[in-house]
Amino acid sequence: MLAEIKGLNEECGIFGVYGHKQAAHMTYYGLHSLQHRGQEGAGVVVSDGKTLNQSKGLGLVTEVLDEEELKALTGQASVGHVRYSTAGDKTYENIQPLLFNSKKGSLALAHNGNLVNASKLRSELEEEGSIFQTTSDTEVIAHLIKKGGKKSMLERMKGALKQLEGAYAVLMMLEDQLIAALDPRGMRPLSLGKIGEAYVVASETCAFDVVGAEYIREIQPGEILVINNEGLHSDHFAEPEDRSICTMEYVYFARPDSNVDGENIHSTRKRLGKRLADEFPVEADVVTGVPDSSISAAIGYAEQSRIPYELGLIKNRYVGRTFIQPSQELRERGVQMKLSPVRKIVEGKRVVMVDDSIVRGTTSRRIVKMLKEAGAKEVHVRISSPPIKHPCFYGIDTSSSSELIAAKNSVEEIREIIGADSLAFLETDHMVEAVGRDDKSTNCGHCLACFTGKYPTNIHEDSMMPFEKEQVIKQGVKL
Repeated sequence: MLAEIKGLNEECGIFGVYGHKQAAHMTYYGLHSLQHRGQEGAGVVVSDGKTLNQSKGLGLVTEVLDEEELKALTGQASVGHVRYSTAGDKTYENIQPLLFNSKKGSLALAHNGNLVNASKLRSELEEEGSIFQTTSDTEVIAHLIKKGGKKSMLERMKGALKQLEGAYAVLMMLEDQLIAALDPRGMRPLSLGKIGEAYVVASETCAFDVVGAEYIREIQPGEILVINNEGLHSDHFAEPEDRSICTMEYVYFARPDSNVDGENIHSTRKRLGKRLADEFPVEADVVTGVPDSSISAAIGYAEQSRIPYELGLIKNRYVGRTFIQPSQELRERGVQMKLSPVRKIVEGKRVVMVDDSIVRGTTSRRIVKMLKEAGAKEVHVRISSPPIKHPCFYGIDTSSSSELIAAKNSVEEIREIIGADSLAFLETDHMVEAVGRDDKSTNCGHCLACFTGKYPTNIHEDSMMPFEKEQVIKQGVKL
C-alpha cells in the first residue's frame, strides 16, 4: 500500500560495493531499486583507496544525486543509504551514511533497523565524554568503535556490535575495506552478491538484478563480513540466536521481485492471498488489491476463489512525496491524488479489496469510501496479515500502540469504523505457514511482535510510553 498515506514505514535500505571502478554509479542504481524502503533522504560515500568522499541530501535518490556529483565521486568502493526516520529527527545531519574522520583514518557507517538500547548506550557514552553530532541511533555504533582503544579495527567493530540490542544490518567502510554485519537474530534482510570481481551487499536482492550482480548468499545472523583487496573474509562477532526475521518484510516491505532468505516475495504474497481465500471466502464479482504491495496477495485470492482479478484501484506515480493537508477535506483529497478507483470496474459490483495490513485505519476507511462512491455495491476487506496490536521497536514506525486501531478495537469494530461490508484478517500461524519459513529446526523463525506482543529481545524502558511499559511487563517481557 502507499507508504506516504498509510503510515507504515520501514527505516531504510543499504547498499555497498567493493572492487568496481564505477562504484558511485553502481550505488546510485542500487539505491534507486531500494527507494521503497525510505524516501526522506539518501546518501553515498565513495572510497578511492585513500580518502572517503560523500554526497547526501533530503529527498529521493534522483533528487539528491545527479550525474555531475556521481562523476566527481571517483573510487572502487562505495556505501549508500536511503532513509525513513524512526530514530532521530528528519534533518540533514541524520542522513546516512554517517562519515567520521580522524587522524587514524575515516569510517562511513550505514544502518538498517533500530537499536532498542541506543538511549542507554548514548547516555553512558556521553558521561564518558563522547560528543554526538546527530540524534540518530546509528552514531552510537561509531562511538562504541572509537571506544575500543588500541585493538585492531575489526576487533573494535566486533566489540561494538556485541553491545547492541535490537535489529541491525550494518555496512561500514574504511579507505581499503567494506564490512557488513547482521544482528544475531537476523531481524533485517541482508544479501551478498557479485558482479565480475566486485562484491555487492544490499538489503534486498532486487538491487542485484538492477546492477547486474549475481546473488551469492544471505549474510548470516551474527556474521561480520570483511571485503578488501585480498577477497572475502567471514567471521562472527556473536553466536547466532533463534532467527527472528521481520515478517512484515514478506507481507509488505520488500519488493515483489526480491528474494528474502530464499523465499520470493511475490510468490509468498500469492500464498498469503490464497490462504485468505480458503479461510474467508465471500460471494463477490471482482477482486482488487491496494497498490503496490497488496497486488500479489490479491492475485492469489482471485486465483484461489476463482473470482476475476481486476485493477479496481490505480496508483498515481507522479504525486510528490509530501502533500500539505491543512484540513480534513484536503486530507481526503490527498488520498484521492494518490489512489483512484476505476469506476467502470467497480460500479455495481461486489468488490473484495485485499490489503496487506491495517495500521491506523484512516486510509482503509477512505479507500472503502472511494470504492463505494465509485458505485461498488459491497466492499469486503481481506487483510493478508493478522491485526497489528503492538508497537514495533525494531525499525517500523509503529512505536506507540495508541496509534494502532487493532490495539483497542475488535475486528467487528474495525469493520464498522472503515465502513466495510465484511472484514477478515489472516491468523498468525496461518500467515507463518503461508510464508513458508516456519521450520524452527533450520533456524527459520520470525519476529511476530507487532501481532503477538512477544518481543525477541529485551526492550528498554526509554523505548516506550508508560502505558506500553506496563503492557509489556504483563506479557513477561524483560526490561
